[in-house]
Amino acid sequence: MTSYVALLRAINLGAASTVRREVLIAAATALGYARPRTFIASGNLLFDTDAPEATVKASLEQEFAARTGKAVAVVVRTAAEMAAVRNANPFAHAPGNRVIAILLDAPPPADALAHVRHVAGEHIALGEREIYIRYTDTGMAQSKLVVPAAKAGTGRNMNTVAKLAAMLA
Repeated sequence: MTSYVALLRAINLGAASTVRREVLIAAATALGYARPRTFIASGNLLFDTDAPEATVKASLEQEFAARTGKAVAVVVRTAAEMAAVRNANPFAHAPGNRVIAILLDAPPPADALAHVRHVAGEHIALGEREIYIRYTDTGMAQSKLVVPAAKAGTGRNMNTVAKLAAMLA
């Protein structure tokens, strides 16, 4: 069995985008995934299955749509991949809550950095299927940074990435 985390995009950012923990667990259970559990209320579903990543992604998106009545995009990573995201953090010296990894389904475009706008002290680096952003010490909320290549992904701060990697190990 492979341990996975499904990272739901744009979940729990407001009342209209909330998906309850019980719905996530029920969806994974209905699909036959073992040991479903969640971590914090931001769309992180951990489970085990023998299914390949593409099947997991498609099945979860379909199941969430059926249960919630709305499209819910999912990015999937294995335990090893989440550990690799944590270990590849190019800004490891910075506080974990000031660095996010935007997790994508595919590698970021080679010219992704050329299209970034409104940089005001933030640092950006491309990963395998991630975009890492180191925000200034005033935090993400004050940033006007626009990273068009990140639109299709979902972000987690490095504290969350580290916790998910540990939970999957």
